[in-house]
Amino acid sequence: MNLIFCVVWCCLWWSSSATYDSKSYKRLGGIGKPNSTAITRNRIYENKWFEQRLDHFNPTDTRTWKQRYQMNLKYYKRGGPVFLRLGGEDGISHNWINGGAWIEYAEKCNALCFQLEHRYYGKSQPTINASTSNLLYLNIEQALADLGRFINTITSENESLLFNAKWIVFGASYAGSLAAWARMKYPQLVHAAVSSSGTLGAKIDFPEYYMTAQSALSDYNPKCARHIKEATSMINDYLKTVDGAKYIDNKFKTCVHIDIKNKKDITQFFNNLAIPIALAVQNNNNNRYYTDTEQMSSITISSICSMMLDRALGNSLERYADVHKKLRSATRTTCTPHVYQAAIKAFKETSWKSQYLHTGDRQWLYQSCTELGHFATSHQDNNLFGNIIPLKYFTDKCSEVFGKSYNLNALRNAVHKANSMYNFMKKKTSRVIYLHGCLDPWKKLGLNQPQSGNSVSIVIEGVSHCADFYPSSSSDPPQLTKARKTVLYHLKKWLSENDN
Repeated sequence: MNLIFCVVWCCLWWSSSATYDSKSYKRLGGIGKPNSTAITRNRIYENKWFEQRLDHFNPTDTRTWKQRYQMNLKYYKRGGPVFLRLGGEDGISHNWINGGAWIEYAEKCNALCFQLEHRYYGKSQPTINASTSNLLYLNIEQALADLGRFINTITSENESLLFNAKWIVFGASYAGSLAAWARMKYPQLVHAAVSSSGTLGAKIDFPEYYMTAQSALSDYNPKCARHIKEATSMINDYLKTVDGAKYIDNKFKTCVHIDIKNKKDITQFFNNLAIPIALAVQNNNNNRYYTDTEQMSSITISSICSMMLDRALGNSLERYADVHKKLRSATRTTCTPHVYQAAIKAFKETSWKSQYLHTGDRQWLYQSCTELGHFATSHQDNNLFGNIIPLKYFTDKCSEVFGKSYNLNALRNAVHKANSMYNFMKKKTSRVIYLHGCLDPWKKLGLNQPQSGNSVSIVIEGVSHCADFYPSSSSDPPQLTKARKTVLYHLKKWLSENDN
């Protein structure tokens, strides 16, 4: 029966476990849930399943799997376009088929809306487990081929309605990159694309991530970043002695005592202190939804710097410890993990029921180790987090989790291929809107100056990662509101164009 007419409507950071560290890793990318109204959040849409090929590029491989997608007909009017939101390094949810800026655009454009889950994330599980050999089918080219097949099939199965419909793809963070790449690879299928905070450039060693976070904190108040830097240096000095390590254990409530002879544990500890600070910058004041058990909306550049500037809290290290105490309280966690091998053990689990597969962390590490890099390092003395988080920490993790062949040399070759795609896009691809927030640590990998005459780049002052993609709010700064109006203007303009 016709798909459109048979639709059914249905109106981390961390763990206290010292031995298994099941939440000791937190990705620096991704996008949270939109902060929609309670009525909108509670509206459930049916999960649908699309038959995909496991390997689009091997005609002799006939294996298939079921890819999850969802559909929203609320604003669709016959003859309207089709909006497709691409899932990225997280599973799709009814929150995003209900809300977000793209749904607001859909209402104004009378669009039919789909969202398609990325292979290997969420419930879209192509293989029996996520062993390294099975993850060979997790890559950008296969994901883009999934999208192309989905558009072709949905269009042909609903030819009377969608034969001449224009498809516009949307994505945020990694999915923002996919949206732009989809327009480049399938211009005959994808009429236009909106890429929010897309990290289109591949780079293995990416110290600019923490450097941008440092700039954002310094712009708020130069003393804020200075105190964090001083606290990092003080911690490093304390960790040179056993008694000093005990002091740090107590101040930062580590899950187990820090072994000062284990350099990888120490790097893991510093990385776990750096990540939540950077995430506060990355997600600063974004209109995202947090559950009642999360209080992360209160963790902002302002709140962190207020504590780091508060002399009543003691010296820089003591203030920094209080910041992390607040972070643990906000995420309902009880201690700070740092055991490197415990994290490796969690990453190596291959069952879909395991924690790191449920959250997408193993999958994303695989993509980072094989195609993208994007390793947020800190290896200069003048950096916010000092000379403590080297590239080798990440490349060793790749080899230990996936095998010795997953090394720096192999990644260099893959990154070269990804950047060739980036350079082509910069010069040739039309009808793509690239949006970036000035505070976003990922903006350095974005396409801020496209050379194609019919693409647009919008850099938004005072906001961070994917801010434009969340639902609009009365508290939005005027420059963010203006950016969304610019997106809508170009969408309507491009929908009136008929060429590829």
